Amino acid sequence: MGVEGAEDAGIYRIGEHLALVETTDIITPLVDDPFTFGRIAAANALSDVYAMGGRPVTAMNLAFFPACSLPTSVLAAILAGGSDALREAGACLVGGHTVEDSELKFGLAVTGLIDPARIVRNCTARPGDLIVLTKPLGTGIVSTAIKARMIEPALEAEAIGWMSQLNARAAELMVSCRATAATDVTGFGFIGHACEMALGAGLSFRIELSRVPVLAGVAALVDDGMVPAGCYRNREHYAQHVSGSTGDPLLPLFDPQTSGGLLISFAPSDAREFLARSEAAGAFAVLIGEVEPAGGSAIVFT
Repeated sequence: MGVEGAEDAGIYRIGEHLALVETTDIITPLVDDPFTFGRIAAANALSDVYAMGGRPVTAMNLAFFPACSLPTSVLAAILAGGSDALREAGACLVGGHTVEDSELKFGLAVTGLIDPARIVRNCTARPGDLIVLTKPLGTGIVSTAIKARMIEPALEAEAIGWMSQLNARAAELMVSCRATAATDVTGFGFIGHACEMALGAGLSFRIELSRVPVLAGVAALVDDGMVPAGCYRNREHYAQHVSGSTGDPLLPLFDPQTSGGLLISFAPSDAREFLARSEAAGAFAVLIGEVEPAGGSAIVFT
């Protein structure tokens, strides 16, 4: 698969029924605890493999560490957090590299496996499909409030829980329920990644705004000014593709997410199967809209 689209990972075929899924991602700390930061960074990097419908098998650590200002115990805890996520994913850590840097960063280079016939791309939604989201939004806004020490402990814990959660179960279910297209919601925010899906398919996504899940307490943080710069950059870039709603209510939907959920399209019967199976498995999934023929804006809110 080439680089002509905005896919979440690269695909390299190595056999008739087998291909590699290749991706990498690196982030700066979102939380104070280094183990938790390591786990979130690993979950975030693994997510691109899951978004394509793949299974992660190996990973390599990518660490940028200010050795002159932080003890090596911090680095050890970060690596332990990343390893914890990899164990849950069933992936093997096969190496990595550490660079001395003035700013702490951590991530992974991840390799997964996939049957080329079962690749889930982000540009192949079809008119009439239903759209599902598998995690609530708002983690970028919450992370900004954490850094400012202006966050309620319960909301902080909830956001950390979502960011630490792998998309493995959602990916497994989306493949078995015959998803037509998918992506993971990360740095471009919900609207940015939805735009990539809609524009890539040459279609429109009609989204019911009241159905889009946002962490409770995020609206109050927006009122308090706890909005990351990336949120405004996303709005500046993608607002031209949006109609039906404007202003601050949309800010959490432009919010850059870390280790966000999967945004998936299905044929209606398959969407209902996915939602039912997710509920039975105790997995979060919400029906938020439908795919329509192109008719103006890529994203239309109702």
